[in-house]
Order: sequence, then C-alpha cells, then structure tokens
Amino acid sequence: MTTARGRPGRPPLTEERRAAVRLEIAHAAVELFVAQGVTATTGEQIGRAAGVSARTVWRYFPTKESCVRPLFSAGIDMVAAALRRWQPGRSLEQAFDDLWTVDSRLPGLDIGALLRLTRTEPGLRAVWLQTHDEAEPAFARALAERAGLPPDDARPAIGAAMLNAALRAAVEHHAYRTTDPGSDREEALADLIGNLRTAVAMTSAGLL
Repeated sequence: MTTARGRPGRPPLTEERRAAVRLEIAHAAVELFVAQGVTATTGEQIGRAAGVSARTVWRYFPTKESCVRPLFSAGIDMVAAALRRWQPGRSLEQAFDDLWTVDSRLPGLDIGALLRLTRTEPGLRAVWLQTHDEAEPAFARALAERAGLPPDDARPAIGAAMLNAALRAAVEHHAYRTTDPGSDREEALADLIGNLRTAVAMTSAGLL
C-alpha cells in the first residue's frame, strides 16, 4: 500500500515574503523606468533586475506600470493606520505624530523620481490616482468608526476626500520640487514633513 505524498518543491511563500518580493519588483521597475522610460522597459527586464522570473512579475502585477503600486500604497496604508489609531480627545495632528518621528517609514523620498514620471507617463499617473481613489473608503471607514457614524454617512466620505486630496497634493509638491538626486536627505525630509503637516492642519478643522 502506498502513501500519498504532496508534490515536491519549495514551500509556499509567507505573506511577509510575498510583500518583500512585491517591493523588490517595485524598486527594480522604478529604476528601469527612470533610466530608460516606461515604453522601453519590459517585464523580463524588471524580473532580471529584481532577481525573479518574468512569470513571477506577472503573477504579482497585471501590467508593468502596476509594478510600482507598493511604493504608492505604502504611505496611504500608514495614513489609514494613523486614522484608525486616532483617539477621541486628540487632535488629528497628534494622531499623525508617529509618522513624523520615524523617517524610515516615510516613502516620499523613495518615490520622488517616480512621481515626477507620472507627469509624462499616463499609465503611471493612472496607477497613482487609482491608488488614492481606492484609499478613500478606508479613510472614510476609520473616520466613521471614530465618530460612531454609520458607514453610509456622507460626512466621513467628504472628510476622507478632503484629507486624501490634501496629502496627495503635499507629496506631489515635494516630489516635483526635489529634482536634485544629490540634495541633502535631511533637508528634503524636513520639506516633505512640512508639506504633510500643512496638509493635515488645513484639513483637520473639517474632519470629524
């Protein structure tokens, strides 16, 4: 009598490792896009630069432009987490304090060149805007839960749209102005944080 055995091969990747692979592909794609443009870049090139096969690239991303999405979504995920942690009795600015003090978590400096490409590459611009568009429901849910409002209440949705637009404008303003790759990182970081603080302060009065 024989015993059934599972197929040989490598064990499945953990969620953490899958996220790391996605990020490696994203960084490789950005470097190639900046160096030679989106049109001239292929999935095979992205895979080689990331140390994976082209098949792996397409397993994780439907298009080469979408390979950069992990870099776009990193900051948005942090904003959503900060909103979920926002406690009654604290200002919105205080809820975001952790984001300003741990600079390694801020993605703005890493995606500056990528954001500048979105001005001339419609495919990348579409991914950037879609990422923000899909973030608004998460922002709205966090605001609704904090205020004890039903999910379909318009006020959290309006507040989420205000904050989303302000943060996007702040990051874009920073990226479009920081074009020198040799510029001082601390100075650039201070500029980005200043823009984000302004965005939060200008929208906080209208939030719940």
